[in-house]
Amino acid sequence: MHRTQISLEPEHHSFLVAEAKRLGVSMAEVMRRLVVERMAASRGPAEDPLDMLAGFVVGDGSPVGRDHDRYLYGDPTE
Repeated sequence: MHRTQISLEPEHHSFLVAEAKRLGVSMAEVMRRLVVERMAASRGPAEDPLDMLAGFVVGDGSPVGRDHDRYLYGDPTE
């Protein structure tokens, strides 16, 4: 990873600060995500329409994949 220093207009800085706080990540992470989004958009439509959903949802580490029925339909013992 490269370290880069940039200068921002006040409104751009305010936007990054607000987004970082809203998402609970660093300003650098917000900028990295924006670059990734822009790179993906510049490539045009993805081969697989579901590719655009990759990384859309951030989890908390819960094992929802293993117990997906319980998360989707509720606990049958309740």
